[in-house]
Amino acid sequence: MESQFEQELEQLRRDINACAELSAGLEPPAPRRAKWSSAVNDYCEQFLESMDDVAPAYRLPGSSTAHDWSAVPEEGNDDIDALLSTYAAEVDGSGLNPASGGHLAYIPGGGIYPSALGDMLAAIGNRYAGVAYASPGAVAMENGLIRWMADLVGFPATTAGTLLSGGSLANLTAIVTARDAAGLKARDVENAVVYSTAEVHHCVDKALQYAGMAEVRRRIIPVDGRRRMRVDLLREAIREDAASGQLKPWLIIASAGTTNTGAVDPLDAIADVASDAGVWYHIDAAYGGFFMLSPQARERLRGIERADSLVLDPHKGLFLPYGTGAVLVRDREKMLRAHRYNAHYMQDASADEISPAEISPELTRHFRGPRLWLAFQLIGVAAFRASLQEKLLLARYAYLRLSRWRHLDLLGAPDLSIVAFRFVTPGFDANELNRSVLEQLRSDGRIFISSTNLDGCFTLRLAVLSFRTHEGQINLALELLNDAVHALTGHAPAETEA
Repeated sequence: MESQFEQELEQLRRDINACAELSAGLEPPAPRRAKWSSAVNDYCEQFLESMDDVAPAYRLPGSSTAHDWSAVPEEGNDDIDALLSTYAAEVDGSGLNPASGGHLAYIPGGGIYPSALGDMLAAIGNRYAGVAYASPGAVAMENGLIRWMADLVGFPATTAGTLLSGGSLANLTAIVTARDAAGLKARDVENAVVYSTAEVHHCVDKALQYAGMAEVRRRIIPVDGRRRMRVDLLREAIREDAASGQLKPWLIIASAGTTNTGAVDPLDAIADVASDAGVWYHIDAAYGGFFMLSPQARERLRGIERADSLVLDPHKGLFLPYGTGAVLVRDREKMLRAHRYNAHYMQDASADEISPAEISPELTRHFRGPRLWLAFQLIGVAAFRASLQEKLLLARYAYLRLSRWRHLDLLGAPDLSIVAFRFVTPGFDANELNRSVLEQLRSDGRIFISSTNLDGCFTLRLAVLSFRTHEGQINLALELLNDAVHALTGHAPAETEA
């Protein structure tokens, strides 16, 4: 007679086998994988082939009832073609198309093809890239790419850094490092002072909040006519705060290319102020940092190498898919101290390499290295350098052409690849006119630009950073802008005076 133990064990085996049979779909056989892969690859190839010079940058959302994404079937139907048709209609068929060369709004993202292959490698192997002990090769790859970035911007051998999801998490990581490096405790927050312009990215405000520093003193330093930080007023503000006897100048945040207008703060002069005052110097170069690859922009970015911490976004200047940011910290020991952790179950996880988990908020994380490593290896850095140089030249080209137009205000020659301007046709409300121009371009859809508010003025901005943007898209944008103003006012700004 079977014992109760043997009966329970046998029942467990039957239940285990039943679950294994039902879950077999999680490991599809080769023919099924090939069918799915072929269908997805065909879809991707068709999508890429459609990204020609007239690929729409924006499609107005349709009027049909949205797909019910919450409808999750109990059993799969294997109809991959039907699923891709739904995806094409509901995802790729409306809204902003970041893959289009006509995307001249915000800061365009990338999405180069080899990075998709790198993501596939990372997803299939599913390497845990948070700890070197678990995947030494994966962590070594990412650390090597960080070293390349540090060399590019002129950071020393003592630098540490990591790949993150984007500029938001990268800025948070740097701010936490700066907080702990200064020895700031909760009781010190109200007297610590952060210096930046109003042009600094809004993720900095969120980072300060997440870092427990929502009550920190903020000194908003005025900007000049080109929206760059006034260094003389920065120095004066720090001097006054230090002399108060109560406030602690703690952190300067400069921008190497603001998202708003592309302005580059006087990085080298700000570094002098930070050095003299003993203040942590952080540069947000999420947008502009990789223009260091361009000889034309390197002088404009001089001083970037003097920062204590730096944020870069490969999904901007290196055209990678969204979800690829980076942070560099000059002193690795300060970064390690700020992000240290202790967990008994991790007691075996020791290695010679610095692990991302030791220097950032992330533990479980995507293996981001292959999307950059494979792209560099297959394409080579020269193509990236040439494309970035082309974007600088295209922005200059657009600026020069716009500078000849009538009844148009230009912010000034672009520091990098953003051109800000507004139409001021006599007899028309400028804010309403520019808003209407923007809506006309959005309805047309071939070109997508965005707007901002500069000192109460509704201002248009043309941001050139998509690797698919070339002279044809800029010419089309200018043609559409001219036609829109003509249709709205009866005056074509590109026409010369009689």
